[in-house]
Amino acid sequence: MRAIGVRVLGGPDALEVLDLPEPHAGPGELRIRVQAAAVNPTDTLQRSTRRQDVDPPWVPGMDIAGVVDEVGEGGGDLLGVGDPAMAIVVPAGTHGAYAEYVVVPKGSAVALPDGADAVAAATLPMNGLTARLALDELAVPAGGTLAVTGAAGAFGGYVVQLAVAAGIRVVADASDADRDLVRGLGADVVLARGDGFPAAVREVVPDGVDGLADGSVQGDALLPAVRDGGRIATVRGYRGPSGDETAERGITWHPVWVRTIAEHRDKLDELRALASSGAVTLRVAGTYPAERAPDAHRALEAGGQRGRAVLTF
Repeated sequence: MRAIGVRVLGGPDALEVLDLPEPHAGPGELRIRVQAAAVNPTDTLQRSTRRQDVDPPWVPGMDIAGVVDEVGEGGGDLLGVGDPAMAIVVPAGTHGAYAEYVVVPKGSAVALPDGADAVAAATLPMNGLTARLALDELAVPAGGTLAVTGAAGAFGGYVVQLAVAAGIRVVADASDADRDLVRGLGADVVLARGDGFPAAVREVVPDGVDGLADGSVQGDALLPAVRDGGRIATVRGYRGPSGDETAERGITWHPVWVRTIAEHRDKLDELRALASSGAVTLRVAGTYPAERAPDAHRALEAGGQRGRAVLTF
């Protein structure tokens, strides 16, 4: 089968077309004939810096959408052959989303949102589940206040929309160019992004917010925005200045690892339902034939992308 991956870690041009054996669905698994695979920042890390316990080639990618074309024993109670589906993929060696066929546990796949095609649907699973996990870790109650950095991005945007759907007040950051976008996602208050964000939050919420989702990876600089005993959810594994997940004033850090909920089908299906209702929106930054994966990675690394680029197979 055709896949896109790397034999030697490096820049975007390290990505190449590979010819790999077709995988087949085992017990409790589904095989999806991939039509679309989203391109995420984690993919660039897999391409350039990640070392795995298996020999190359390595195939990146964590989001797919397509059609179920093979069902292993016990894997077909929710989706069957011929059903459109989207799924989160946990990459391992040659097992990644950038391939014509990908096998996933049945708990990692659900139907497409109503009205969505494969390209749009491929942008949801990984970023949506990461946002869901961040909100679960923050445990901000309905009526509480959440701050979000990187709100115009894929992760941050989903955090905003999921919080709004849960009745949480959202204070989000945005550049001047992205203010209308972030307001459109449902943020109650939109503040300028950058070093002044924590102080601006305190002007709006004098005691500090209950929780903060750090999509822009600002880390320690955001502590002043959070109330005593509040929580900060981080991506990329950051655990706070002391490394023990507890900061001054009783604030706790919560690194989120989407792999831990990759088979929580109920959470992925909740995202599907919210996307079907319009409470969560799917944003495609552009499409690229799979062979142009290097171009898609360059576009992502150039910055300023709103939504996700998608590879088509």
